[in-house]
Order: sequence, then C-alpha cells, then structure tokens
Amino acid sequence: MSVDLSLIACCAPLAASTLSDEEAAATARLFGALGEPARVRILNLLATAGEPVNVCELIEPLGLAQATVSHHLKRLADVGLLDREERGKFAYFSINGDAMTRLSSLLDLPHGACC
Repeated sequence: MSVDLSLIACCAPLAASTLSDEEAAATARLFGALGEPARVRILNLLATAGEPVNVCELIEPLGLAQATVSHHLKRLADVGLLDREERGKFAYFSINGDAMTRLSSLLDLPHGACC
C-alpha cells in the first residue's frame, strides 16, 4: 500500500456543517490507525524522543517483536501521522507536525457542543 499523505488533509472537522462520504471514510481510516494502544504508545515515544527514532529503539519500550513494531509504524506512516527518513539501510521515524496540527483541528468542536 502506498503512503497517502493527503489523507489527513481531506478530513473535515467533526463539527463541519456536513461531511461527505469520502471525508467520513478518510477520518474513520485515520482514527482506525489510532485505534491500537501500541500505536498510541509509539506516538508518545516519538513525541518525547526529540529526534527521529529507528524501529530497533522502540522494541524494548513497547515489549513487542520487531515485525510487530514495523507493522504499527507502517500503519501510522500510511495515514500520514509519521515521517519516514531513510538513512542508509535503516529507516527513522518522527511525528509529522503538520499532520498532528490537522488532527487536533478535526476535534476542534464549538464551545458548548460537547459535554
């Protein structure tokens, strides 16, 4: 599967007056990628790392096999939440700041719309 960096860009905020079928599907795919605790932990580890991280550096803190960590990284990168940088034969991952800003705007509800 190719990386779809436009996925987050095509998501409309949840408080938009209407959501097209495509916008709803893109938003569901994005949230689906976040629907796994290990992926949320990966985002947490990358957010606190301060520099791009190699998959090998995530194995021990997550307590998962390398193949499993790689799978989770791919899912997060496929929806555009992570940037992948090739350094020789190794890949390093970091959070895509623009994607995180856009993600937070998806959840920006008008005052009084919730709770």
